[in-house]
Amino acid sequence: MLKDITLGQYFPGDTVIHRLDPRTKIVMVGVFLVALFSSGGLIPMLIPALFLAMVIALSKVRVRLLIRNLKPLIIILSFTGFINLFMTPGEPLVSVWIFTVTLEGIERAVVLVTRIVMMIMGTFILTYTTTPMTLTDGIESLMSPLKWLRVPVHELTIIMSMALRFIPALIEETDKIMSAQKARGADFETGNLLKRAKALIPLLIPLFISAIRRAEELAIAMESRCYHGGEGRTRMRQLQFAARDFLTGLVGVLLLVAVFGIRGLLQ
Repeated sequence: MLKDITLGQYFPGDTVIHRLDPRTKIVMVGVFLVALFSSGGLIPMLIPALFLAMVIALSKVRVRLLIRNLKPLIIILSFTGFINLFMTPGEPLVSVWIFTVTLEGIERAVVLVTRIVMMIMGTFILTYTTTPMTLTDGIESLMSPLKWLRVPVHELTIIMSMALRFIPALIEETDKIMSAQKARGADFETGNLLKRAKALIPLLIPLFISAIRRAEELAIAMESRCYHGGEGRTRMRQLQFAARDFLTGLVGVLLLVAVFGIRGLLQ
């Protein structure tokens, strides 16, 4: 299951989505999340769903890959759907013991689970189509006004970039440790949920040691290259908006107008 997690990985490509400015993609993710959480029901949610489907098609990211990344979240999605299915008051349809399924509960469960799935997919599209370095430059550029408030923008973005890039490495390290312990007779796949959680405890110490060792090696590498923060640093590639970025911004505005317009008509 760990191999299914691909957060932080970049998949090279030459699509329209890959060529967009990273600042445009970051802002569009925010616009998409606003439209997604502002849609009150299933019908208004069709607009963000169509937008997400269009982005996935343009980016040429495999849908199977996005669905595979949802496997680690099955428990959370199931729990969210279960709570809203049985705990939402409304017109009762089926009653079993203390649990009552209502029409409103079904709609609310479907809306919330679909919203979480779409939110995760939209976020993954950003990391799949943007290199970590370019993503860091985009975040730093968007946060640059905070420098007037003496916020260490460059240092914060570097930390975020390192954390994002270390996720695949730590997942790979965890998989190696699990394989090594399985070869020694450790069992991670049988028993109830509590037993499986306890079986993962021996993984923590070697994983922490590996993470600390990687951080120390990275710090030494940065010091040996005379890294001293963002002051006076230049970039090999300067970020520039193109016509496609402005067109994408217009699509974002139309997305919000469509969602709020349909929601207003249905109220």
